[in-house]
Amino acid sequence: MKTFLSVCLAVLAFQSTIVYAAQWDLIFAGQLLAIPGEPVANEQSVILKDGRVHSVEPGYIDPQSIDRSASDTLEIHDLKDHFVMPGFIDGHVHLTVYMASNESMNWVRMSEADFAIRGAKYAKDTLLAGFTTVRDMGAFSGDSIYAIRDGINNGDIIGPRTYVAGHTISINGGHGDITHSYKQSVADAIRSAGICDGVSECRKVVREQIRRTADHIKLTATAGVLSESAAGLEQQFFDDELKAIIDTAHLMGVKVAAHAHGAQGINAALRAGVDTIEHGTFLNQESIQLFVETGAYLSPTLSAGASMEPLVNDPNSFLTPIQREKSEMALTRGKQYVREAHNGGVNIALSTDAGVIEHGKNALEFELLVNWGGMTPMEAIKAGTINGADNIGKLDELGSIEAGKWGDIVAVKANPLEDIAVLKNIDFVMKEGEVYLNR
Repeated sequence: MKTFLSVCLAVLAFQSTIVYAAQWDLIFAGQLLAIPGEPVANEQSVILKDGRVHSVEPGYIDPQSIDRSASDTLEIHDLKDHFVMPGFIDGHVHLTVYMASNESMNWVRMSEADFAIRGAKYAKDTLLAGFTTVRDMGAFSGDSIYAIRDGINNGDIIGPRTYVAGHTISINGGHGDITHSYKQSVADAIRSAGICDGVSECRKVVREQIRRTADHIKLTATAGVLSESAAGLEQQFFDDELKAIIDTAHLMGVKVAAHAHGAQGINAALRAGVDTIEHGTFLNQESIQLFVETGAYLSPTLSAGASMEPLVNDPNSFLTPIQREKSEMALTRGKQYVREAHNGGVNIALSTDAGVIEHGKNALEFELLVNWGGMTPMEAIKAGTINGADNIGKLDELGSIEAGKWGDIVAVKANPLEDIAVLKNIDFVMKEGEVYLNR
C-alpha cells in the first residue's frame, strides 16, 4: 500500500510540474468581414488561441501586448493586403462520389477502401478551395464516409470539418436506390441500407443510420434528375412515411434534409417538418409560404445545374435519354427559382452538390447565387457562412469570426463585394488555427 501511495504521489508531483503551452495566432487583416451581413472593417487584428477566436481588435496590435505565458507560442500571419472572412460552409456535398460516364460501374467495381482513398483526395481539394466545413449528403458506399470524417477529425487526413448522413433514405426503386437497370444478383449485393417502404421500415432505417453515428438524415422526397428512372421529378414517399422519417430523427436530436425537386414533394416534406430542402427546383408560392412559416432552409445547388448544361447540349454525352429529359427540365427552371425564393424571404444556405460538380470548384456557387439567384455579393457570402452554420445547427461554433468560435478563416486578394468571382481564387485557408494554404 505504501508503495502504491508513493507512486501516486510521484505521478501527481510530476503532473504538477507540466506547463501547459498555448498556441496563439495573430492575423493582421487589411479588410475584415468578421460577421457577414455587417460592415467591413479596415486594418484589424484577429487573435486566436488554441484554434479558436480569442478576440478581434481594431488596428494592427503590438504582438507583445497579447497576455500570454513564456511557454506559449505565437505565429503572425500578415494579410494586410487581403480581404479576410470566415471559412466557407457547403451544405451539400458527396465526398466519395464524382459523377462521370463510368461512375455507375464504380459502384460495383470499387471497394470501401477505394471510396475512402478517393474521398480523402476530394476532401483536401475542398478545403484548399476555402470550404472549411461541409455536410456530406449521402454516400453510396457504407463505411468510407465515416472513415473520412473521423480521419479528418483525428488529424490523419486533410479536409474540411465534415458532417455526414451515411446512407440516403429512399424508397425501393426511387432516387437514392442506385440499383436501377442492374440485374437482380448485382442489385442485391449493392443495394443501400437506407432503402425502406412503409412507416415501420422508415423508422428503422433512420435509427440504423443514427446508430452508425450519422450526424444528420438525408431523404429523397422526390425523384431525381440523374437517377435512371422515368418516374419524373415528383413525390415518392407517402406523407405518413415522410412524417415517420422526420419525426424519428427529430426524436433523436438529428436534423433532416430532403432532396426534393417537384413542388408536391417539396411541400409535403415541409409540412412534415423537414429542416432543409435540397435543390427545390420547382417550388411554388405555397412552397415559399411554407418555407417562411417553418423557417426551413433552401439549399439550391445551382452549381449542379450549371454543370449539366454542357452535357445536355452535347448529344454524345453520357446522359441517358431519361436523364437528358429531366436535366433539360431542371436546367431551365434552375435559372429562375432561387430568385423567386430569395424575393419571397426564404432562408437560403449555400450548397453545391459537389460530386455532381468537380470537387474543389465549390466557390462557383457564390457566383451563381448572385447571377441566377439575384442575391447581392454580401447575401451570397452570408449564405455560405452564417446561414450555412445555422442550417447545420452549428451557429454557436461556425460562420463568423467572433470570440469562442473556431478559427476557420480564408482570405483573397481582391474585394468579393465588388466582384464575387474572386472567391474562386483563395490565397489563404486556416481551419481551427492551422494554416493549410498560404500563397
